[in-house]
Amino acid sequence: MKYFVESYGCTMNYGEGDQLSKKMRSLGHSPVASADEADIVVLNTCTVVDTTEKRMIKRMNDLRAQGKEVIVTGCMAKVQGNRISIRLPDSMIIPPDEYDLFTGKVESKYGCGSCTDSFEYGNTAIIPIAQGCLGRCAYCITKFARGKLISRTEDDILNEFKDLLDSGVKEFLLTAVDTACYGKDIGTNLPSLLHKVLEFEGDYRLRIGMMNPNHLDTILDDMIEIFNDDRVYKFIHIPVQSGSNSVLSDMRRPYTVERFMGIVNRLRESVPQISIATDMICGFPGESDKDHQKSITLIRNLRADTVNITRYSPRPGTEALTLPNQVHGNVSKDRSAELTEVKNRTELDVNSELIGKKFNVLVTEIGKDDTVIARTDNYRPVGIKGNFNIGDFLEVEITDCASTYLIGTLK
Repeated sequence: MKYFVESYGCTMNYGEGDQLSKKMRSLGHSPVASADEADIVVLNTCTVVDTTEKRMIKRMNDLRAQGKEVIVTGCMAKVQGNRISIRLPDSMIIPPDEYDLFTGKVESKYGCGSCTDSFEYGNTAIIPIAQGCLGRCAYCITKFARGKLISRTEDDILNEFKDLLDSGVKEFLLTAVDTACYGKDIGTNLPSLLHKVLEFEGDYRLRIGMMNPNHLDTILDDMIEIFNDDRVYKFIHIPVQSGSNSVLSDMRRPYTVERFMGIVNRLRESVPQISIATDMICGFPGESDKDHQKSITLIRNLRADTVNITRYSPRPGTEALTLPNQVHGNVSKDRSAELTEVKNRTELDVNSELIGKKFNVLVTEIGKDDTVIARTDNYRPVGIKGNFNIGDFLEVEITDCASTYLIGTLK
């Protein structure tokens, strides 16, 4: 049968989607380029906020109307099975903690196909290194979907990395709910894993996924050493979530703004080119106008390369759902707009400082109108005019920018 894996949400979900595709291929089913062509759609869901959940529901309704066979995976499969069953009563629901049973379940329902082609890897590979996390954030439904921390063994990850490297992959994204937690349940840690990964020779790039401040702080010295390896992107995603310590406390985020900034400053001192990405939630229950202004001040002072702004969304079963002083939707919307305006101006200013500088970049995507997208050594996206191949390394000069990307010319 022909299948298509349709993933939504975080990098980890996309990485797991790739793994599910390999499992489908191992059963002899044939991948196709779109859901329209498929007999079976593996709908790899996300439910992190209400708007995403509604998008998933709509997609389920669309697939049912098309008469598709659907296998529902991802976070929604774990925490909202009833909502799925109402719309897709005959679908197979396989949550993340049952992915080891995926092959057997699919085989029992759909049997095996006849595809014999080997699995083709692209230039970029996503490698999930752990399930779950050690957090207890008051707003997070993902912790119910992903559960406690379960790290993959170093040998398992290293074997996958070697296979991908040998196949020609040049860009690796190591991902987890919180990569800084990796190994705490199996007697190792993230720096130990990364040192072993970097023993593999080759001209490749490694991007390390999101790390929460409190866990990053415990391995910071070792991580600084790793970031100074030329093959590791000088990029870190370290979510702050609010500029107010009182809001962070209500969120059950176990650090302060001062501790967060201490980590950032240490990184910038030791890895001068490092690119900082962070996340911020606005309109969390109890957030005052003063708290909101503290978040604005933090964005201006932080001068991050990327700030992802999300309006608080009440999620079923979370502690935040029952907190007093819920912020009205209109207020949250206005605060989101103000934060977005400030972050866009700040990001544009940060990017403008790079005009005239030269970078070695790796081409990772084909763009529109005879352009490609490449990544600098600190993972900044650069649009380049010209006919280049994915996987090419180029020397470019930055000639212009927008708030979210750079524009380069071949040197």
